[in-house]
Amino acid sequence: MAFIGRDEHLRRLDQLLTRAREEGAKPGRAVLIRGRRRVGKSSLVEVFVERVDVPHLFFAATGRPVKDELRLFAQEAADSNLPGADLFNDVQLESWDAALRLLNSAVGDAGSIVVFDEMPYLIAADPDFEGTLQRAFDRDLSRRKCLLIGIGSDIAVMEALNTYGRPFYQRATEIVVPPLTPAEVGAMLNLDAADAFDAYLVTGGLPLICDEWPPGLSLWEYLEEALSHPTSALLVSAERSLAAEFPQDVQARLVLGTIGSGERTFTKIAQRSGDLQPGSLNRALKLLVEKRVVAVDQPLSTKTSAKDKRYRIDDTYLRFWLEFLGPYLPEIERGRGDRVLVRIRRSWTSWRGRAIEPVLHEALDRLGPDVSHTTDGVPGVVGSYWTRTNDPEIDIVVADRQAPAKTVVAVGSIKWLETAAFDSHDLAALLVHRTQLPGADPDTPLIVISRSGCKVDGVTHLGPDDLIAAYRTQIPAPAEPAPTTE
Repeated sequence: MAFIGRDEHLRRLDQLLTRAREEGAKPGRAVLIRGRRRVGKSSLVEVFVERVDVPHLFFAATGRPVKDELRLFAQEAADSNLPGADLFNDVQLESWDAALRLLNSAVGDAGSIVVFDEMPYLIAADPDFEGTLQRAFDRDLSRRKCLLIGIGSDIAVMEALNTYGRPFYQRATEIVVPPLTPAEVGAMLNLDAADAFDAYLVTGGLPLICDEWPPGLSLWEYLEEALSHPTSALLVSAERSLAAEFPQDVQARLVLGTIGSGERTFTKIAQRSGDLQPGSLNRALKLLVEKRVVAVDQPLSTKTSAKDKRYRIDDTYLRFWLEFLGPYLPEIERGRGDRVLVRIRRSWTSWRGRAIEPVLHEALDRLGPDVSHTTDGVPGVVGSYWTRTNDPEIDIVVADRQAPAKTVVAVGSIKWLETAAFDSHDLAALLVHRTQLPGADPDTPLIVISRSGCKVDGVTHLGPDDLIAAYRTQIPAPAEPAPTTE
């Protein structure tokens, strides 16, 4: 698999390993890595340990009972290249405390890496694992030249590990591994800017899916190929992720499918989900939001409109899969992927017009002072505005903060069509919408995002190339936390 877009993460891991190998009373370092399933977290760490070539143990939890995980851990440790790996030969571990004490003897003093992949599985099986690992780190591993790496796909669990009141609070650096950006997808697949955005909407920037897309192949050529293979990564990745995230929660899966089909308001979701009771729907939505599978949007203006919030699938690949692939897997398995492809072609333009909005909002957010910053240089926020009747519905609103904002910085429109440029008719509609936006005035600047050009003056126009360039901007990594005292 081509390894693209992870240079900053590798550099950060290199820095942490360098710190962990320095002389001192407590050279050891810990890092917690999180990200959605199948974004390449494990691959990132595997590439890292191969490049640095220091003794390491890479243990991937499986979600089994504690006794089984301990047995597998002992086997993995015995087979590793840690200096004291032979200490784990034929050993029967009774607890994680015993396992980590033995690990401390095995890591040696010359520098090593210990990886716990899918840590949330270990925490779910043994609620004491988190505290046991923290004690082992404070007592032993932090005094070794050791880099301890924890990886997890349950984002809510991994975020919580380093928060106040939890055992690992301020002990670990946090690294978030996102999907590949549209710019990285374009570079990997050798696509121009506009086609790169299309590929991003379909793949979600997941490396495994991008890797099966031959460079230079068009969207429709790739889909035709992928839909002819029922085991393609495009088809199976979502189902496997959902099975891992919601193994038994039928209601959450039902609600997720309803949102994926296009329903966005609480009332409509309840109706389409079989008239779910408000309490049941609230619980399902809370879980989906905590898992970062669903996002909640609110109209952005100088007024508060929390009652008009809407829900959407936060992962573009999952959104595409729920709309076009998941409901029709039986057809694909019967060799009728051609039918699915016809449906996608028929609905692509309208579906893409809605799905691209949050992607373009993020690009605007990255562009800098000329577009998304307030007059005093403070970064603004980018969103949309709508009313309950969708009159008006405004694609782009830039404000000084989330609703209720104090100032509206800019108002804009998105026209993401292959052949139609933004013209005077579109401008007239945008000017009307500006008068209907709370907080905007006749002098509020106008932004136009158009895939096929702009035929009017007096607006800031951005095309695919400008927006792809925004995604090439590196977001600085957070500073390493200050060491805690025991």
